[in-house]
Amino acid sequence: MFSVVFPGQGSQFVGMTKELYSEFNYVRELFQQADDALGFSLSKIILEGPKEKLDETENTQPSIFLASQSIYQIIKKETKVDLSKANFFAGHSLGEYSALAASESLNFNQTIKLLKKRGKAMQSAVPKGEGGMLAVLGIDIEKLNKILKDNASGYKCFIANDNSNGQIVLSGKNKDIESLILDLKKDSIKNIKLPVSAPFHCELMRKATEVMRKEIEITEFKKPNNSIVSNVTSIETRDPLQIKELLIKQIESPVRWRESIIYMVNKGVRKFIEIGPGKVLSGLIKRIDKNLSITNVNGINDIKNLNIND
Repeated sequence: MFSVVFPGQGSQFVGMTKELYSEFNYVRELFQQADDALGFSLSKIILEGPKEKLDETENTQPSIFLASQSIYQIIKKETKVDLSKANFFAGHSLGEYSALAASESLNFNQTIKLLKKRGKAMQSAVPKGEGGMLAVLGIDIEKLNKILKDNASGYKCFIANDNSNGQIVLSGKNKDIESLILDLKKDSIKNIKLPVSAPFHCELMRKATEVMRKEIEITEFKKPNNSIVSNVTSIETRDPLQIKELLIKQIESPVRWRESIIYMVNKGVRKFIEIGPGKVLSGLIKRIDKNLSITNVNGINDIKNLNIND
């Protein structure tokens, strides 16, 4: 049994998929389709930068989807590997949209337009510089929740991503994050301030939820060909109405990535294929269960060597 997973924000880099863009005509057509759908040259930002422009959330989200979808299409057209036989599809945050497109619940244009709007709404939900995110390392979620609860009168931070054993990401206003950092230092708990300008996946994203509720409600979702493991529930669904509601909730809800992987493993999955730029998810999955087989696919050699029967 195997699952296909798609990365989220943070895996982007200028020039991602450049060799694939050069090699395959239909990838260039896909990039052009993205530019036409959005009304500006996302292709140029991906291939040439500048990095600051690519790292703007409203560009990052459709860019990572475009890169992931390009790789997925090459695998479909150039190999005998049938990823549609995957037992589950899943994605980290925006990667869930990539999963829905790959399973044909959404079409390409629907997905890239939704992600452009989602990125813009999430970026503008909190004034720039007011909120941020913090990765906390080497601590389990129960202990971290206790720290947050015990200090709730002094500051308010939220668990945004339960990524893996020993890696949890928090969101909050910067002043609250700074107060939390002081408490973590007292207990010698490692933490890293992340280079993002907004506090994703928490109640501070309320304005983005309202924007995306309207967008998602008017978008037609089909029943996906594969079961989708939701970030919000960490269990599978193929119900289009439920998928829509979960995508709306996802903006303010923690990404339950660790629990999602455990769910798939408990269902018998032993192999994961990560499709998209970077190797972030592969690293997280390895930390969750070092006995799993994990393949990362983001270049021509990766595609040529892909084998789901390993």
